[in-house]
Amino acid sequence: METILKIDELTKKFGNLVAVDRLSFEIEKGNVYGILGPNGSGKSTTLGMVLNVVNKTSGNFSWFNGNKQTHEALKKVGAIIESPNFYPSMSAEDNLKLVCKIKGVDYSKIDEKLEIVNLLDRKKHSFKSYSLGMKQRLAIASALLNDPEILILDEPTNGLDPQGIHQIREIIKNIAADGMTILLASHLLDEVEKVCSHVVVIRNGVKLYSGLVDQMNATHGFFEVKSNDRIKLEDFLSNHPKIEKFTELEDNLYKAFLDSPYDSQKFNEEAFAKGVIFSHLVQRKDSLEEQFLQLTNQK
Repeated sequence: METILKIDELTKKFGNLVAVDRLSFEIEKGNVYGILGPNGSGKSTTLGMVLNVVNKTSGNFSWFNGNKQTHEALKKVGAIIESPNFYPSMSAEDNLKLVCKIKGVDYSKIDEKLEIVNLLDRKKHSFKSYSLGMKQRLAIASALLNDPEILILDEPTNGLDPQGIHQIREIIKNIAADGMTILLASHLLDEVEKVCSHVVVIRNGVKLYSGLVDQMNATHGFFEVKSNDRIKLEDFLSNHPKIEKFTELEDNLYKAFLDSPYDSQKFNEEAFAKGVIFSHLVQRKDSLEEQFLQLTNQK
């Protein structure tokens, strides 16, 4: 599969602050990637570096298998990394005509892209009359005018109301369904979970996870167990071959993580044989949200 973007040990320092710390991952054609992390984690700085608007401190990145210089490669990239910036008194159509002149694109693309973002019927209306969600959708249309091979979006639903958020997410999913490669930065797990196939989780500029969204919580689950005899319980958990680790949640209540699938009834029988009587036994898996909070140390 074609590699659209490869990032290798990319680092950015602002004085003593390390904003991005030796970040490495790859973007492959036809997928939707999310860079997910809390505010201030280095997402926007990473996008700025690969778009040549922020100078890197060290490391490397290459576009399109390294076959093009960055300046040429960026002609095949559509990006929105700041708030939509158009002339307020001009219509959406006229604003896009200016973008077409800058990008060397035929005006015939305007209606096509406005239809994608559901603004074709509002193309004669001034930009200042648009809602925040409509302004963001117009920015997406603008980024698509040159038929880019990858669309990059920084916090695309930031500040929008629920209806605006839904509209943007549906547009992203529809664009992706047509084969567009997308890279978006977000601090919202819900957003990444709903629109992305792959995710890179970062905190303080450091990569914590990279892979399929569906595999982010592909653990074998855990048992929540409680027994009045703490010593016997801890000894049983410590020596059980299927328990990877365990932690105490509160007084005598433990969370025991499995390293492979295991049956709770068999686990209970084994405990009873060792003289451990459970007053509480529940088997479950962390949700994707719980996994994310654990990764980013917010829980």
